[in-house]
Amino acid sequence: MLFTLVGCAGEKSESPDEEPSVAEPARIVEEAFGTLEDGRKVQLYTLTNANDMVVQITNYGGIVTAIRTPDKEGTVENVALGFDSLEEYLSGHPNFGALIGRYGNRIAEGRFELNGESYSLAQNDGDNHLHGGEVGFDDVLWSARMTDDDALELTYTSEDMEEGYPGQLDVKVTYSLTDDNELKIDYEATTTKATPVNLTNHSYFNLTGDPSRDILSHVLELNASRYTPVDEELIPTGDIAAVEGTPFDFTKPKPIGRDIEETEGGYDHNFVLNQHRDSLQLAATVYSPDSGREMKVFTTEPGVQFYTGNFLDGSLESSQGIPFDRHAGFCLETQHFPNAPNEPDFPSTILHPGEQYRTTTIYQFSTR
Repeated sequence: MLFTLVGCAGEKSESPDEEPSVAEPARIVEEAFGTLEDGRKVQLYTLTNANDMVVQITNYGGIVTAIRTPDKEGTVENVALGFDSLEEYLSGHPNFGALIGRYGNRIAEGRFELNGESYSLAQNDGDNHLHGGEVGFDDVLWSARMTDDDALELTYTSEDMEEGYPGQLDVKVTYSLTDDNELKIDYEATTTKATPVNLTNHSYFNLTGDPSRDILSHVLELNASRYTPVDEELIPTGDIAAVEGTPFDFTKPKPIGRDIEETEGGYDHNFVLNQHRDSLQLAATVYSPDSGREMKVFTTEPGVQFYTGNFLDGSLESSQGIPFDRHAGFCLETQHFPNAPNEPDFPSTILHPGEQYRTTTIYQFSTR
């Protein structure tokens, strides 16, 4: 709160050498975003940094609705696929910008065993379980708090056996926007029973800022010399294979579309990051020659799912009426590996009581 001293005649008393105080613009602003069918109010939070980069997030599903950043000419555009209204999200969408949990990616046949018990999950992707089930973390209303350091803190309690998962899971996700044009996402969780946990964000990016253009000319480099091959249902075979000599080799920068026709339907694969030591590392660099925008992805996670929007078919449109066609966006979902609860040789995703789940991912934007 700003207090101003006022003289007897109602005039401001100032020293001739002093300039009037000017309040800094708010770095995070809250506004109404709509109402759910049960009457609960949904909010939209706008984060702005010193460079006028803007990120908008709603506490419904923890969805990143927009990321507005300049191109090489200084033109600011939205580089994330999404909508301008809650109603459009409630009508159904392929996880645009959403927080995913308890388990990001697939679990084969919706089943796993843990500590001698068998657990059954929703089979919401053919015979398999995908992104937490019928009502995953992308479909719930998170409690939101704006922190003193201009971050957005979202919390949610997933009850014991929600969507078939054991244990009460208390989750906190913190979104922050730095003056280095970084969207930073910190994930934390604790549980009352051993349970699989694999949290991620499912933003779709198009660095041209124009979703009517595909992302096949974007140039991608992945810090991953291995990947996990999949079967026809996109379930990992259990192998960890070298990318060298395959369409999955992005160890040197290459256009996304160069070898995409040699894959089965496009890229939707987990890449095993090099030199993983649970510390923040560079996972990927993506560059749009058309706009000059570049995005770097840093993460503490051991893997990243590279997905090229293969299932987008134009049936959904942006709020401006632009169809989201195939390859209108790409995802880089930082994660542990798909189906890890059923693959003992994959890094474990089991969180135990008394432990704390902590991961960090950063999406950094620049131009060149």
